[in-house]
Amino acid sequence: MSQDLLYYRHMITDEKILIDLGNQFKNAREIARLKQSEVANAAGINANYYAQIERGEVNTSFDKVYRIAKALNIKTIEIN
Repeated sequence: MSQDLLYYRHMITDEKILIDLGNQFKNAREIARLKQSEVANAAGINANYYAQIERGEVNTSFDKVYRIAKALNIKTIEIN
């Protein structure tokens, strides 16, 4: 397999992980009946940045993932 194809496959996998993570956060937030801004405030991050995380548009730090999960009372996150 060429390097370009390997890189492309890696990008697709990373993108899928970000989208899956964002969906998990969104589902937990909706179940908790919270607004994005409420979760962002509880996690100590900007509300617009949190919205980008939910949409899978940014690759955020583990620290922010942890703070969001804590704000949403998520005990485990499944990565497919």
